[in-house]
Amino acid sequence: MHYDDEWDAKDLGCGDLVLELRTRLRAMPGKVLKVIARDPGAPSDLPAWCSMTNDTLVHQDAAAQSYWIKARLS
Repeated sequence: MHYDDEWDAKDLGCGDLVLELRTRLRAMPGKVLKVIARDPGAPSDLPAWCSMTNDTLVHQDAAAQSYWIKARLS
């Protein structure tokens, strides 16, 4: 799966995870960021967060704990 950048968030909790994710996505409008997140809440929290922010969850691989997120344009 194509992505423009990759970020290993390790085991950051969802609060810190989404704050850093927001900063990273704002710096790359229209591009795809592959996020590796090991926090147990990430499988439900990241899709919900994308829905609230209008970023697009392009793909999710639960086994690899990876999420491809396309940043909104503005």
